[in-house]
Amino acid sequence: MTVKLIMSWDILPGQEQSYFEFAMQTFAPELMKLGWQPTEAWYTLYGEGPQILTAGIADNVQQMREILGSTEWEDLKDRLLEYVTNFDYKVVPATGRFQM
Repeated sequence: MTVKLIMSWDILPGQEQSYFEFAMQTFAPELMKLGWQPTEAWYTLYGEGPQILTAGIADNVQQMREILGSTEWEDLKDRLLEYVTNFDYKVVPATGRFQM
């Protein structure tokens, strides 16, 4: 069963440029090396909710457990937290449709 990792956060004020460089050059590519396949990314310009919502899939629960249990994930998450606040994530069965 394919599973989806859904993550959300807000960018810290004044960190926008550094955040986007890290997200595009390090965070996403390194997660992809671990086996995470990005499916969507949303940036909220107006209204309530997290500023960033992003998701990606893994082939099965075991692969996702390996990704989230890895030291590489912990390092990436810690580095992300230098640029963001209100970080949250969850793993859900992938439906092939938009999920929050």
